[in-house]
Amino acid sequence: MAFTGFAITVLLLSLASDARPCSDHEKSSLLRFITGLSLDGGLAMSWRRNGTASCCSWEGIACNGDEVSLPGRGLQGSISPVLGDLTGLRRLNLSHNSLSGELPLERLLSSSRNLAVIDVSFNGLEGELPYSVASHGWTLQVLNISSNLFTGEFPSASFVMLDLSYNKFSGRIPAGLGNCSGLKVLKAGHNKLSGALPDELFNASSLEYLSFPNNGLYGTLDGASITNLRNLSHLDLGGNQLNGKIPDTIELPSALSNCTNLVTIDLRNNNFSGELAMVDFSTLINLKTLDLLYNNFTGTVPESIYSCSNLKALRLSDNKLHGQLSPRISNLKSLVFLNFKGEAMPQDETIDGFQNLQFLSLSKCSLTGKIPLWLSKLKILEILFLEKNQLTGPIPAWIKNISNNSLTGEIPTALTTMPMLTSKKSTARLQQRVYELPIYVAHALEYHIPTAFPVLLNLGRNNFTGLIPDKIGQLKTLVSLNLGSNKLTGEIPQSICNLTNLQVLDLSGNDLTGGIPMGLNNLHFLSKFNISNNDLEGPIPINGQISTFPSSSFDGNPKLCGPMLAHHCGPAETTVFTEETDERVKKVMFLIAFGAFFGVGVMYDQLVLSRFFG
Repeated sequence: MAFTGFAITVLLLSLASDARPCSDHEKSSLLRFITGLSLDGGLAMSWRRNGTASCCSWEGIACNGDEVSLPGRGLQGSISPVLGDLTGLRRLNLSHNSLSGELPLERLLSSSRNLAVIDVSFNGLEGELPYSVASHGWTLQVLNISSNLFTGEFPSASFVMLDLSYNKFSGRIPAGLGNCSGLKVLKAGHNKLSGALPDELFNASSLEYLSFPNNGLYGTLDGASITNLRNLSHLDLGGNQLNGKIPDTIELPSALSNCTNLVTIDLRNNNFSGELAMVDFSTLINLKTLDLLYNNFTGTVPESIYSCSNLKALRLSDNKLHGQLSPRISNLKSLVFLNFKGEAMPQDETIDGFQNLQFLSLSKCSLTGKIPLWLSKLKILEILFLEKNQLTGPIPAWIKNISNNSLTGEIPTALTTMPMLTSKKSTARLQQRVYELPIYVAHALEYHIPTAFPVLLNLGRNNFTGLIPDKIGQLKTLVSLNLGSNKLTGEIPQSICNLTNLQVLDLSGNDLTGGIPMGLNNLHFLSKFNISNNDLEGPIPINGQISTFPSSSFDGNPKLCGPMLAHHCGPAETTVFTEETDERVKKVMFLIAFGAFFGVGVMYDQLVLSRFFG
């Protein structure tokens, strides 16, 4: 986004012209446009107040470049074709509003033949665009209609920048885009495009930003053609069905080594395969982001990747890579986001670097023994995943997600005082920034900012023993608590009932005893609940949240009874449950009676006093 904004700014400056006064006809057209909206953000009143002055002095109107710039003004309604009467219009910016209906593109371009920039992104506009925007000799250079509801085929024209992201365009990418010698930015991610990337597209040698993520593109990416894009700095083809093998079928991404200006390579969620070590990353000295998630790359992580000292985000997980990661990985001192899976991670206690890491995932990285001490030195780390390793020993208090290991000992009470787990204020202090790469959970959920990521504590599939700490009820911000598949004993603490934000609670596969706390019915957001395979007993609480879960949530507890189980509660078990319920009812009735008596007494006193003093 920063690159795109810079490109537009440079283009706008290049389009500046000498100031000229606006005509009465143009003033009339502007007023007709603004009064035709259902909400105008107070602009109509402001413009009329200055009606005698030149419209060049009106808010949002600049005559030095014949510009209408009204982004984020809360405008609602449709874009009137009368804007086409502004024959000198060169730049139109109506982005970040709530505009709807169709974009009168042909009228705008037919009348305003000097119109070079249109930005109507982040609205609710719909309809189809004319397939060939260039068919009438129009001079449009920048078209940003991202984040709308446009449909139809991909438009073709001689653009400098074209952004169609987050719409509903379908069909194939037109080969004619390859004739756009000045095309620098081409973005059409998150649409319904299909087919292969046309070979002609790689003739657009000025391309610096090429982005088509999350479409239905398929076929082989021609490594020989991509070397034509010598100026390419951003390549994002993630979330498609592209394929290729290194180096037999094509030379991707080895051919990318020649694109030395590359800053971003995003090929996640495709079908690329082959030996990743065949790529020489050392030539990509400007590379900051490399995302190859969910592909079929094989072999080892290439040594050349450790030469990319400017890398800020590196994700190679969910491929078929193996082997030992080099200690040279600590050379990547700029890393903010690091995600491996399946490669053996060095455990040298002297390892240094990574001081900027905010996200670290080392799943299935053959970590053994105690949790490496160097991890505790990552002072600004926010999210850590260490699941599915062979870690043993006690758990340090600074760890967040360590499921699927062999950690032993009791759950440390220090975890119950972690600020991020106990206070919403701590969560709110997280910067409202965007992660370098989106974080995926279960392949489907996608998170972009820290505050959107659910607060969870996952200690499942280890060998923890002892009681569940009673102080666990202090973790007020928890959305998910997983203590399943350990060797925990004792009763379910009543304090868990205080975790009213919980959506997931898994205590299965332990040696817990006693009854199910009635207060669990107060966890109204709970959607996943599992206490199976313990030694719990007594009736399952009814008439509340817990009774809505299936029998599988309670299986493996032969002493439990309830209507959803084969073992229904007998009279004695029901009596115990009824006595507990009756005791609560009596307390409630007493409070109601006492309140009523107290209220009547106060009213009587007021009545007597008023008569006495009246």
